[in-house]
Amino acid sequence: MFMGDMPELMEIILNNLNRIIFFILVCTYLSTENITALLKILAKNATKINSLKLYEFYSDSEPELIHALICIIKSQEQLRQFSLLSGEGYPKEYHGIISALESQQNSLQEVLINCCSCSTEFKYSKILQKSGTVLQRLSLVSEYERIQEEPLLLETLKSFCPNITYLSIGNVGFSTQYLELISNLQKLQFLTLCWIFETLDDEPELLVMQLAKLLPLTLQYLDLSYSCIESFTDILLSNCYAPLKYLLIECLDDEEKIKALTEFCIRKKTLNYVGVHVDVDDDIKKKVEEYVTLMPYDRIVVNC
Repeated sequence: MFMGDMPELMEIILNNLNRIIFFILVCTYLSTENITALLKILAKNATKINSLKLYEFYSDSEPELIHALICIIKSQEQLRQFSLLSGEGYPKEYHGIISALESQQNSLQEVLINCCSCSTEFKYSKILQKSGTVLQRLSLVSEYERIQEEPLLLETLKSFCPNITYLSIGNVGFSTQYLELISNLQKLQFLTLCWIFETLDDEPELLVMQLAKLLPLTLQYLDLSYSCIESFTDILLSNCYAPLKYLLIECLDDEEKIKALTEFCIRKKTLNYVGVHVDVDDDIKKKVEEYVTLMPYDRIVVNC
């Protein structure tokens, strides 16, 4: 992570240009002039960065800085991870930074953009199409309202991104189209269903049963907490063939859920940990821990 005294940083960077593969820049720690100069040097001399993370980004930054950011993105030969964390609320303008990622479509595997608003530039369906089979991990969460163009998003993922191993899409409806996406992700290892609040079907139990049967045999991690699906955990576990190692739920206080959980443990013999948000009653804990270890949710949650 580069921040602090600029002359010292420049000396360190200049002496290690050929070895920089991981770069974190906290924009508020340096002046615009210094950041711009630093990025220009990296764009010309450090072209094998694997992971590029920019913290405290402001959409009203000087044009010279924006141009330098675009140049360092486009100059990379093997960029796999890109993170952009805003220093303001929800910026609506990215001034070509997001579009510049298209130049990395042959190598880019992970993109994290925190606190963003949809804009004419941020067309995620186009980005996903270009990422295609290279994309392995995707986390896309809308905090306050449903994701825009949801059907297009799900169809794009199903058609162009079959190699996803980690998936978290928050604030979408639980629907037949969502199931079609899951059935196409045969390499999926981590699935987070948090923040799926609404079932778009008159028979949610049937939809959950179908989901359980569609979960791929590669799946090891399933997070149901704070979703409408958790109400049907018993149905899901009773029909699940995936060799889950980690299951995350909000609470464990329902007899049907407890029964289904213990039966799943006996049947599959793969589940190692169950993460729960709410403290479990001592009697329930004693009963369940004959088959699986209970853990606080925060101890085992996996974020993209």
